Amino acid sequence: MAKLALVGYGKMGKMLDQLSGEFGLETVLRLDEFNNANGESMTPEKFAGVDVAIEFTSPHTVLANIEGLAKLGVPTVVGTTGWGAHRDHVKQVVEQAGIGFIHSPNFSVGVNVFARLVAEAARLLAEEPAYGAWAWELHHNQKKDAPSGTLIQLVDRMKDAGYKSHIDVSSNRAGAVPGTHEIGFDSAADTITLRHTARNREGFARGALKAAKWLVDTKRTGFMDFTDVLFNK
Repeated sequence: MAKLALVGYGKMGKMLDQLSGEFGLETVLRLDEFNNANGESMTPEKFAGVDVAIEFTSPHTVLANIEGLAKLGVPTVVGTTGWGAHRDHVKQVVEQAGIGFIHSPNFSVGVNVFARLVAEAARLLAEEPAYGAWAWELHHNQKKDAPSGTLIQLVDRMKDAGYKSHIDVSSNRAGAVPGTHEIGFDSAADTITLRHTARNREGFARGALKAAKWLVDTKRTGFMDFTDVLFNK
């Protein structure tokens, strides 16, 4: 079995650990705020034999973790959001290190299919000025970034598809909701609503593990996102 390091061992890290064996991965290293507070565990000794790492931490620690893993030459999957402003820097770090790197604001297979449907709807309505659009998301009250990385990506996909009208973006935080994303198009004549609702975090974990195993199996290098795993095999 390929050797997996988990950088971040909260709810998501524990679920990744629980499911890793189903993907042919064995968790051999678990890092959290207690044993890696200042990156002290990002050492060649700790990562000896590690084939791939999955990073799920927080926006204020993810950049240092990515840099540390790249320096160690460890192929990496990143599910943490909130580092978009550093995208160019991360891409440069990854390319200089020559590692495989897969990121996504959402590793749910369903969400990534949903994003393709949203982009196609935006493309079809791009030349229909009668339609206005909205993008809305709801997450649990512990989620730190708003709007979510997934919603930002969905809006970007709409714009990339040629949709030029204003898109009203909004977010809510409440309770323990795993995540709901909704895209709508409205005219005087009708409304089109597209929605994805996550029931739990398991879909995110399975997608991240799928990406990690893909990196191990394909030996691909470079800066990639989850769509490269799902749609460009």
